[in-house]
Amino acid sequence: MKTLQRTLSIIKPDAVEKGAEGDIISTLLNNKFRILGIKMLQLNKSQAEGFYAVHSSKPFFNSLTDFMASGPIVVMCLEKENAIADYRKLMGATNPANAEEGTIRKKWAESIEKNAVHGSDADDTARFELSYFFAGYELAK
Repeated sequence: MKTLQRTLSIIKPDAVEKGAEGDIISTLLNNKFRILGIKMLQLNKSQAEGFYAVHSSKPFFNSLTDFMASGPIVVMCLEKENAIADYRKLMGATNPANAEEGTIRKKWAESIEKNAVHGSDADDTARFELSYFFAGYELAK
């Protein structure tokens, strides 16, 4: 039996500002991800801090949360087999200079911070991150 997995995807403010949403969503669909929920919103500073609380002691926390509150984002619940690993591979390396050709970050990211997209890194992280943005009733079955 195949086990489906869910992960969170965020199209970050830099990619939204460039108008990359359609291309990124198309890339996800072409790679057999199913979008169970999608919305565009803008985080305020405290919401960004809540989402990235795991990084609160890191030196980049303030600039990261300022950046994530700087403009609209698109959040999606994605589903497929091996969704987390497959999406992380499709995103590419955090530093776009190290990202492989054909990845989202190679195409759309400009720096380590302005790296176009976010994706969950593990099952427990995905559960927290998805619940941060979506109530259960907001996701398709």
